[in-house]
Amino acid sequence: MNENTKDKEVLKQIEREVRMREGASKLLAACSQRAQALEASKTLLTCNARILALLSQLQKMRNAQILQRAGRRPSEDTVPCKGKVALSDLRIPLMWKDSEYFKNKGELHRCAVFCLLQCDTEIYDTGLVMVDRTLTDICFEDTVIFNEVDPGFHLRVELYSSCVVEDFSPGALGPRRVSRLGGSLGGSSGKKIRAAFESAAICGYVSSGEDAGPGSVSPPAPPHLSALGPKYNLVAHATLTVEHVQEGFKTHDLSLAAAEWLPLYGNMCCRLVAQPLCMIQPVISGQLEVKLGEDLDCWENVYGILRGQSLLCYESQEDVESEDEPLLVIPIKKDTLLCAFERDAIHSQRLYISTQCHGEDVSYTLTLHIPEDTQRWNEALWQQIFNISQWKQCCHHLMKIEMQSPRKSIAVKQGSLYHEIEGHVVPDLSVVIRNLLSSYYKERQAFSHIALFFHIFHFGFCRILFKGLAFCLYIVIITHSLL
Repeated sequence: MNENTKDKEVLKQIEREVRMREGASKLLAACSQRAQALEASKTLLTCNARILALLSQLQKMRNAQILQRAGRRPSEDTVPCKGKVALSDLRIPLMWKDSEYFKNKGELHRCAVFCLLQCDTEIYDTGLVMVDRTLTDICFEDTVIFNEVDPGFHLRVELYSSCVVEDFSPGALGPRRVSRLGGSLGGSSGKKIRAAFESAAICGYVSSGEDAGPGSVSPPAPPHLSALGPKYNLVAHATLTVEHVQEGFKTHDLSLAAAEWLPLYGNMCCRLVAQPLCMIQPVISGQLEVKLGEDLDCWENVYGILRGQSLLCYESQEDVESEDEPLLVIPIKKDTLLCAFERDAIHSQRLYISTQCHGEDVSYTLTLHIPEDTQRWNEALWQQIFNISQWKQCCHHLMKIEMQSPRKSIAVKQGSLYHEIEGHVVPDLSVVIRNLLSSYYKERQAFSHIALFFHIFHFGFCRILFKGLAFCLYIVIITHSLL
């Protein structure tokens, strides 16, 4: 993928998020229920975070292009493989006063909370959880998976909360827009969606590339986006790295960002696992000759597969497919030494591997028949050693990513703007936003067809009316002549 293609892909993502933001703001203006307004405001916050992350990525790409044009090439250092990182079973304990939790005294405050998870440009939000003094822990059942992650990742977890007001009212804008939203989709909605596209183009430094510079910034969100709906405040955050990855649950410190009614301990518990690509897929495979024992003439033809921390040697490729036990397992670790001899034509095709096994140094010798294969295996082994050193404990064994079983949903009508206005629950806000945007284009197309129909009908009706008047005039003239 070249640089222009990458730029266009990022611009498309920015446009998509801007359109989602505009659709969420329109839906927020029409919300008549508190739960729907909270979901719409959460969607606005998430879209804004994604737009900022994409703009930051585009900024880095433009800076790299400028350096390349100036003659400064990017670093050619070895790059580690990517992998998957999954965060699940997030728990945040609460610290209530005795009078509030045990004696049930004081005002019963309620707030809506959710977490925003960001790793590079990948941003996900958890479901909303309603919190009051009857809960001892905030539990998020979501399993969030980040793909294409480097071992130097920084996974930021942000906790947002919004105080819930029991006497929710949609505000001055709400009822008026509810009554006319269905009929104005072709007019005012079209203007705002077109404005969203223009905003996305400005965010993307102008797609044509003219007058574009790396110092450009994103235009501020329209005023009505920040004036509508519930307000979420960042109350705590934490940053997780590869050092925090382990198989089971682990406690992490939370940095409190604001004084809120939410009584936090200052800790969170979660399960953070990682699957480097070198642990999932074979790095290289092919025919090898392995020296067995100290005898120089004792060689065995094997089929080798480099995967994870092992070079698996099978008698044949068919044994791999039958899942038989390998003939020999050569351990590959971060401190493994690799050497290729180039003294003559024969030794140039040999690789020597020295590693520690059970506290003792063990050496292995590999022979390949083609010099190109020797170079490929040498580079693959060096790359694997580097991957293991960067991913650290994530390469000790393949960690399992456990997906939560889907929860049973309440049987309600599928969300649409009509159902939302009439008071039905909208189970999936993203579906409603997509329906809102798609209905605009459908109604716009239908409006053009209707306008053409009325034009044809008007023209035909005038012709019929003219002929009718002419016929009546003819009858009157004939009648007058007979009289």
